[in-house]
Amino acid sequence: MKAFKKYTYLICFILPVFAYLGYVLGGWYNYLTPFLVFVVLPLLDLVIGLDSTNPKEEEVPALQNEKFYRYITYFWAYMQVAFVAWACYAVVANPMETYALIGFLISIGLNTGGLGITVGHELGHKNTKYEQFLSKMLYMTVCYMHFFIEHNKGHHVNVSTPDDPATSRLNESFYTFYPRTVMGGLSSAWNIEKKRLEKQNKSVWSFSNEMVVYFFVTLAYAGVIFAGVSFLTRELQWLALGFFFLQSWLAFSLLELVNYIEHYGLRRKEIAPGKFEKVQPVHSWNANHFVSNAFLFHLQRHSDHHANAGRRYQSLRHFEESPQLPAGYEAMILLALFPPIWKKIMNPKLEKWQSEFFEKTTKEKVAA
Repeated sequence: MKAFKKYTYLICFILPVFAYLGYVLGGWYNYLTPFLVFVVLPLLDLVIGLDSTNPKEEEVPALQNEKFYRYITYFWAYMQVAFVAWACYAVVANPMETYALIGFLISIGLNTGGLGITVGHELGHKNTKYEQFLSKMLYMTVCYMHFFIEHNKGHHVNVSTPDDPATSRLNESFYTFYPRTVMGGLSSAWNIEKKRLEKQNKSVWSFSNEMVVYFFVTLAYAGVIFAGVSFLTRELQWLALGFFFLQSWLAFSLLELVNYIEHYGLRRKEIAPGKFEKVQPVHSWNANHFVSNAFLFHLQRHSDHHANAGRRYQSLRHFEESPQLPAGYEAMILLALFPPIWKKIMNPKLEKWQSEFFEKTTKEKVAA
């Protein structure tokens, strides 16, 4: 079983293959990728079910150091840089009808956002400069490089508190949450850099500010794509540039949908004015579905990730006490787009979990 599970993480590469296949076949086949993500994967989650197995702690050091798991993420990072450039060229080289172009756009966004940002998130938490570089490179391809700062130094500090723009509140719809998290994330990243530079007596309006560097790096990548596609076709290709920004928007919107799901309605206790209890597995929603977890590099074991951010994806554990989502992220993303249905399903689950969890912890404290 361990050997089998190891190779299940390779299923992520089905996604770019399906996107390319849809492009080659043309027309409605451009919807093969969204069909795979939003229909096939949730059905497989239902059929195959949950995976509650955890690695033994004595096995974790060796598991963490096994290079196979890292090489998958490294390969994806370089592939995505080329994949995005190819997609921008593809829409010019093979003009499509509007319905097909929309399907192709969604397919690319699911690759760059659904998986690319997931890989970037995994690499961004690691303490090697090389992996952090790859993380930033992935964020560059979707115009969201500030996420490297905000997620690690903002979200992980303030998660499940009113200070975190990436934590959705009880009864808050995704459509209310979306502008708050996008603009709040940008503002948070800028302020984090501002405070860092003030301590060093450096100007915020300089290349010492990583936010400034990220802006120009992303602009340069977009410029190279535009220039490259224009050169190959012998005319200015604004469509390629427009497609790049559209797939970026779709990609980071998918990220924010996932952010909406991961901490909905959960709050850390304020133990003193402005001071909150330590982040624990109970402060994130968990999903333990075998297929979607393999597909998303165990991102759905989000409870352990927040409690132990340094753990690599293959070592993340399932915690029974964490609130559990009724389905994998693919299905929950669709659910989040319909606020009345989302609240009808999630609010009772949140209320039930809170009553059971707090009742249990209260009894344990009294018994102690």
